[in-house]
Amino acid sequence: MSSARLGLIGDVLRSEIEDGLIPGAVVAVARRGRLVYHEAFGFLDKSAGSPMPRDAIFPIASITKPIVAVGALMLQEEGRLSVYDPVARYLPELAAREVAVEVAGSSGVSTERAVRQPRVQDLMRHTSGFTAPPAWERGMSGKDLVDSLSRVPLDYQPGTRWEYGQGFDLAGIIIERVSGQTLGEFLTQRLFAPLGMHDTGFLVPSSKHARYAVALPTNPLTGQPQTVDDRRDPGRPQCGGGCLASTAADYLRFAQMLLNGGSLGGIRILGEKTVEYMTSDHVGPEVDMSRLVRGWPNEEGYGYGLGVAVRRANGVSPMMGTAGDYNWGGASGTYFWVDPEEELAVVFMALAPGALRLRYRHLMPTLVLQAITE
Repeated sequence: MSSARLGLIGDVLRSEIEDGLIPGAVVAVARRGRLVYHEAFGFLDKSAGSPMPRDAIFPIASITKPIVAVGALMLQEEGRLSVYDPVARYLPELAAREVAVEVAGSSGVSTERAVRQPRVQDLMRHTSGFTAPPAWERGMSGKDLVDSLSRVPLDYQPGTRWEYGQGFDLAGIIIERVSGQTLGEFLTQRLFAPLGMHDTGFLVPSSKHARYAVALPTNPLTGQPQTVDDRRDPGRPQCGGGCLASTAADYLRFAQMLLNGGSLGGIRILGEKTVEYMTSDHVGPEVDMSRLVRGWPNEEGYGYGLGVAVRRANGVSPMMGTAGDYNWGGASGTYFWVDPEEELAVVFMALAPGALRLRYRHLMPTLVLQAITE
């Protein structure tokens, strides 16, 4: 990769920061197993004037999901869980789900029998029908979430529609029940510690608060107050859908492990075929994918694997990339992608909630890919 052309990343991000769109950012890029770019820009906390360090800790929101997918697949490799199993095998409170149906000419809702019950695979590819419950609240437990879901019908027939929901929150709870550990304990022991992801977890301890990134107080596009999940708060839940905090360097180690086919530094986390399975498109023609493009227009031309969007072909998408690359982003502004053909792994960490996050999901692939020279 051209170091001069990689320098364009900094030129653009410094301009974005000067324009007041984001307080700062950290970008990490690895190509062919080597770290080729790792730079920080702007402010950790703009109001305090503190500069952004490369080891800044961010609430990573939904890029928690691929990590939880790996956790579940580790248990599948051990024969302790199967993604083909019905969710109710592990969460019996959610057995015999019915499906909500709108009543013609009325604002009421009736229910009908589910053609099949949701599977663990549905949780991880967003086709389960669990989309209606309240969001996680401070002090809320996994049992509280499961109990709330047990009282409402599914939003649609499992396996027929892609729609964001509580799938990975439930997958995290299943990991807890199968492993007998909290989700944080399991991921730390089985994934973070072996990979050297020492700044990744559900709670940022007080000793690391000085490295925690702070969002702008108002949204620069709307002028409205904005907040992001505060992972310094010990009362926040350990949710599998979006509750981890991490650094660009830590998350790049995770992404590189996937790119390597499940191992890093001699430590094997998953088998190569398991990673291939996770990062393949799991969505067939029977699944309505319109909600993916509606909510994430940069993902046009993508299918979906287990926790990651998977590119189906070169072109088509408004976002640069290569057939077979995979990615996902978080509502806080975080984003990562892996391009196996180009042997490329990239992590973008910033606090850009709202519509701004989509801007950077389109911009960053262009800035990185234009730097490839061979």
